[in-house]
Amino acid sequence: MPEPAPEPGPQRPPLPTGLRRAAARLPVHMFRAGLGPLFRGRLLLLVHTGRTSGLPRRTVIEVVESRSADGRRSWTVASGFGPGADWYRNLLRTPHATVQVGRGFHAVTAHFLPDEEGGELMARYAPRHPRTARRLSAFMGFTVDGGTEDYRRVGASIPFVRLVESPGPGR
Repeated sequence: MPEPAPEPGPQRPPLPTGLRRAAARLPVHMFRAGLGPLFRGRLLLLVHTGRTSGLPRRTVIEVVESRSADGRRSWTVASGFGPGADWYRNLLRTPHATVQVGRGFHAVTAHFLPDEEGGELMARYAPRHPRTARRLSAFMGFTVDGGTEDYRRVGASIPFVRLVESPGPGR
């Protein structure tokens, strides 16, 4: 008896173009205009170095989780467009960056999380933001029933990055 065909994996959404790209870039301009506090810590502005140009690049990303440990803050973010997203690839090349949260700027170092930890992060995120978690999952081609195991499966396939505040002078 032939084996059933494997279930197709998630399909990464195409990068936005045209008006959708302009709308996606609007929060960058809002941060630069000093309106970062409007996002109440749900979004951050990541200033990273372009891997080929060496120029500063800016991207606004949703914060999945924020913490403080040992006097240093950290923000965990996800690459909904997968490991091919420019900001993700740029951080792989140069993990030192700056984030703006509200009006505050923080030097950070990127730490790329293993799949299992990504699954746990998504399982914790989904109950806090159920509508967003469902939409994000559907956007990436996953079917979820709202259960923890479904979100673990989704999270294990999303690249997560923890941006840890770099120790400053006197720390």
